[in-house]
Amino acid sequence: MIISASRRTDIPAFYAPWFMNRIRSGWCAVPNPFNRRQVSRISLRPADVDVIVFWTRNPRPLLPHLAELDARGYRCYFQYTLLDNPRAVDPKTPPADAAIAAFQELAAHVGPQRVIWRYDPIVLSDATGVDYHLERFARIAAALQGHTPRAVISVMDVYRKIAPRLRGLAAQGIELGAGPAEETPGFATLMQGLAALAARHGMEIQSCAEEIDLTGYGIAPGKCIDDGYIRRVFGLELDLKKDPSQRAACGCVASRDIGMYDTCLFGCAYCYATSSFARAAVHHAAHDPAGEALIR
Repeated sequence: MIISASRRTDIPAFYAPWFMNRIRSGWCAVPNPFNRRQVSRISLRPADVDVIVFWTRNPRPLLPHLAELDARGYRCYFQYTLLDNPRAVDPKTPPADAAIAAFQELAAHVGPQRVIWRYDPIVLSDATGVDYHLERFARIAAALQGHTPRAVISVMDVYRKIAPRLRGLAAQGIELGAGPAEETPGFATLMQGLAALAARHGMEIQSCAEEIDLTGYGIAPGKCIDDGYIRRVFGLELDLKKDPSQRAACGCVASRDIGMYDTCLFGCAYCYATSSFARAAVHHAAHDPAGEALIR
């Protein structure tokens, strides 16, 4: 079994004590996001967990616990989102320089092969256009050279729940294009440039759940929870199928997610996992690090 920790929230950044308490207990409870009365009990025993996949923008609160995870026999790797967007887009994420330093520190502990850089989602707007992203991707890629084998990109999807936030961005001078991303002027230049920069800095580049075919630009469709990657890094042969709960364009194999929606405090304008920043703050305030579930 693969544990996803978590697509729904940033467990390393905000819930590391709870996670470690559940690791020591050997299990956690996960309410169904759509029916909170329905609760699953998920084993976290090393014998039952093949790999833990962490998703984070700030691993620092978890860093002191990595040695314990190693000693207990857990295998893990990190999907580390590191962008450099305007504060109106990513208001509470760590500044890029701090995030780069944390990335380097994490890679030094677990090994570069166990940290994947996510430059996603790419927000294309009049304030964050092709040149903007090429410049920032180039700077971050240079800093991460030798600290990761892979860069993952995607273009922002416009979900219904985030539409009011996007209108708020427009009021702050960050106007998104009206049409599909691939029709943005310079889109091909951007994709080709990202692929070239990744190669220059020793990284393979893949897309995440992207319906646009980017293979012509040298960007292959990827899997974030990746059985092939797990085979190469950990030597594990896992007989897992595509995760049926994910979007059709998502290539990830099946996993069990132990997070909950509306619990992340980073406040990213494009976040699909947080429908209400106010609700997320309430949930975080009520969170019990000793509880069986992240929230109940």
